[in-house]
Amino acid sequence: MAAAATSATAGAPGRWSLQGKTALVTGGTRGIGRAVVEELAALGAAVHTCSRKEAELGERLKEWEAKGFRVTVSVCDLSVREQRERLVRDVGDRFGSKLDILVNNVGTNIRKPTIEYSAEDYSFVMSTNLESAYHLCQLAHPLLKASGAGSNVLITSIAGIVALYSGTIYAMTKGAMNQLTKNLACEWAKDNIRTNSVAPGYIFTSLIEGPLAANKM
Repeated sequence: MAAAATSATAGAPGRWSLQGKTALVTGGTRGIGRAVVEELAALGAAVHTCSRKEAELGERLKEWEAKGFRVTVSVCDLSVREQRERLVRDVGDRFGSKLDILVNNVGTNIRKPTIEYSAEDYSFVMSTNLESAYHLCQLAHPLLKASGAGSNVLITSIAGIVALYSGTIYAMTKGAMNQLTKNLACEWAKDNIRTNSVAPGYIFTSLIEGPLAANKM
């Protein structure tokens, strides 16, 4: 599924602008990802986002079109290597083989005690959170470099810095993403690509609705 919204709106008066810039934001239909898509688009950027849920993408796209945002979308399961490769090829085609901003936002969690994790649980969380971010950075590097001033952002978590009751595998992925950020910041500086991580605490998104409900019981 792919569709384009109407022309971008100018940023609000007095704000800086991203007119002419392009961005890929993974997992942009809800929570942090949705907020990032809407902020970038409101500042004038052309944004592409993805989700595993086609119906949800369709709903968001209608909302973004109504706001005049330039947003395109595609269905993609980022835990699957081939789908990541297809996503970046599509983005390269859309944006003329250049990309100004990559936001590695997609993430998931299976909240349970360490001794209860199965091999399937481990593989799913690791591939969705860490492997997808690492691989997308690899795939997007030529596009970010071609922009002349690329910005690579990884959405991590304070769970990757301090110990929280968020699940050990989730924390492992976020800690590794923080370290990945540091290394890429040094390695890719020569290519004029800035790499930063944003490590939020608990934010009221659908990812934590279940745990919050359980804590109130």
